[in-house]
Amino acid sequence: MQPLASSSTGSSVRRRPVQRRSQERFERILDACAQLLDEVGYTALTTKEVARRAEVPIGTLYQFFTGVEGLLGALAERNLTHYTDRLARRMEAEQPADVTALVDLAVEEYVAMHRVTPGFGIVDFGPVGREDSGSLHLLDAELENNTAVANRLWTLFGPIISRGDENHGQVQLRVALECADAVLRLAFRVDPEGDPVLVAECKKLLKGYLSAP
Repeated sequence: MQPLASSSTGSSVRRRPVQRRSQERFERILDACAQLLDEVGYTALTTKEVARRAEVPIGTLYQFFTGVEGLLGALAERNLTHYTDRLARRMEAEQPADVTALVDLAVEEYVAMHRVTPGFGIVDFGPVGREDSGSLHLLDAELENNTAVANRLWTLFGPIISRGDENHGQVQLRVALECADAVLRLAFRVDPEGDPVLVAECKKLLKGYLSAP
């Protein structure tokens, strides 16, 4: 598995805003999308309602985004960027020296974002519960969402996880991400704040797996 420096949103975004006013509109549209996801879910989400909530003409929305899938892809990308930024700051401040400390930080930051970030429970780094081909490739045109996430996280986790075997470390990270994805989503289905017992079990599972040779 060859890690990527970053993931692209593929065809999710038509045009990236450059001017400040356009950037503000872009972010406002994504904010409106996230809020509506919490209210109506992704099956009832429409570009018309997102534009109305963001107080922009529908044509402005389509200047930036290809449609609903484009909005979801851009939102997933923004969530991933915010998550990795938060995690990088925690790692810089706390300097985790081993897998145990790293897992604690990674899970805690995910849980914290899930609790406070609008729309995160519906679209974290890809739509929850959707496995159609379009939804699986929101972050990258060629890679599945979780592979793209693992590649992004490798830049942070690699030095601690690899232990001299980069290829095996990358495989372990990919498998760990799938496990964490399943258990943490279960934790938030059981309890909107994230069931603490299941969150603790997720940490235990990841620490045991990533510490194994």
